[in-house]
Amino acid sequence: MTPEKNGSKSPPPQDAPPAAETPPRGTLPGDLDPEARLARIIRVDHAGEYGARRIYEGQLAVLGKTACAATLRHMHAQELAHLRTFEDLLVQHRVRPTALQPVWHVAGFALGAATALLGEKAAMACTVAVEEVIDAHYAGQHGQLGDDQAALKDAIETFRQEELEHRDIGLKHGAEETPGYEILTGAVKAGSRLAIWLSERF
Repeated sequence: MTPEKNGSKSPPPQDAPPAAETPPRGTLPGDLDPEARLARIIRVDHAGEYGARRIYEGQLAVLGKTACAATLRHMHAQELAHLRTFEDLLVQHRVRPTALQPVWHVAGFALGAATALLGEKAAMACTVAVEEVIDAHYAGQHGQLGDDQAALKDAIETFRQEELEHRDIGLKHGAEETPGYEILTGAVKAGSRLAIWLSERF
């Protein structure tokens, strides 16, 4: 019997294995694990608030006896309260702080002191740039957290509103009048985003 050449039926194709689900862009290893995601959020936010504290300490080292000192101390006090919250969360959830904390200790103070040496308005421009980045960062985290983390979501939203208050204070104090405002704030924003990226990973 000769094999059929025309009209022969091929065996039905086997079902292809399901394609692996592609995680959303920007997803980090472990993000699909709620505990790993929570640890990353706590770690990076602790790093950010620690850096903010050091920025204000650098600015106060230069501007601590000027007319804007009381305003800087007010913002510094709020950052300290944010930091204490994340310090408690590190302990509560047994999360290690970022390995880069010694870097942020030096870099935060240096950024604060350097912008303050350029004048009060430049220091306020630094505040505006940092707080605009943190606003977007906190808003993104708020959307990632579920109802099972309601207390953390509420804290993040409270802190976000206070960071926006700092931004508005900076604008009120003439941040936009700083010579080279766009260049300065652009550089500070880029550095802040890099610090977030690194602290999420290390």
